Amino acid sequence: MKAFLKNIFISSNEPRLRAGWRLFFHLLIMIPIGMITGAASKVLFPFWHGGMLKDQLVSLIVMTLSIFIARRWFDKRSFTSLGLKLDKKMWADLLAGIGITFLMMGLIYFTMWTLGWITFEGFAWDVESASSVTLNLLGVFFVFVLVGWNEELLSRGYQLQNLADGINLTWGVIISSAVFGILHLGNPNATCLSAVGIFFAGVFLAYGYLRTKQLWLPIGLHIGWNFFEGVIFGFPVSGLDIYRLTRITVEGPELWTGGAFGPEAGLVLLPALTLGAGLIYAYTQKEAIKKV
Repeated sequence: MKAFLKNIFISSNEPRLRAGWRLFFHLLIMIPIGMITGAASKVLFPFWHGGMLKDQLVSLIVMTLSIFIARRWFDKRSFTSLGLKLDKKMWADLLAGIGITFLMMGLIYFTMWTLGWITFEGFAWDVESASSVTLNLLGVFFVFVLVGWNEELLSRGYQLQNLADGINLTWGVIISSAVFGILHLGNPNATCLSAVGIFFAGVFLAYGYLRTKQLWLPIGLHIGWNFFEGVIFGFPVSGLDIYRLTRITVEGPELWTGGAFGPEAGLVLLPALTLGAGLIYAYTQKEAIKKV
């Protein structure tokens, strides 16, 4: 009986929990940490009623602390082994990810503008002061830095890597990307098509991780994706209407444009993902050649 139970809970390769149990117990500790952190934020900041910044700061504590504990206790691995090596290449990967997504979102904007699906209405500074625009840009960028860290640490970090260890890499990418898509169904204007689009975005971000074995490139991709999509080019970000530097109206077939959810829910996303994947390959191939 003891051997039977050990076989159910403990990995056959080394003395630690099987991957499925590691994911389950991480969820169990994440829930109370989230409840405690959420309650503490209400006590410490009683007049701060919600908002993306507060939500992401709470998520920062919940994700980082729960995954740190799970990585040490259940995975028997270091936190940095998730792909968080601190070195000079970290900054190169972050900047490369941000740069790649600028070109991706630029392609989406140019395509929709060429087809007559975008009406340009002006810039934020037409109705705001320069200081207001600057503060808003910095604030939203900081929020998206938090989003990039929180979501990549969970999806391409803890979930993907444990699923790959427990099943295989292919299913790890598929399942973690599917969960990524499902989690975004709670966003405004979400549809089944938007979940499929977010799934493919998850596969794309996983490709960034697999090419580098570090999380910095997908974190940079995630930051840049949200910032350029919403703030710079004026689209909704996964259904969220955030601060926009460029003011536009989107028309045209929703199947292609993504409608109120944004480009992730439209077929226009596919050529951008293809471009992004090619740029990731070129960037990482160049880095690989340098090492030879």
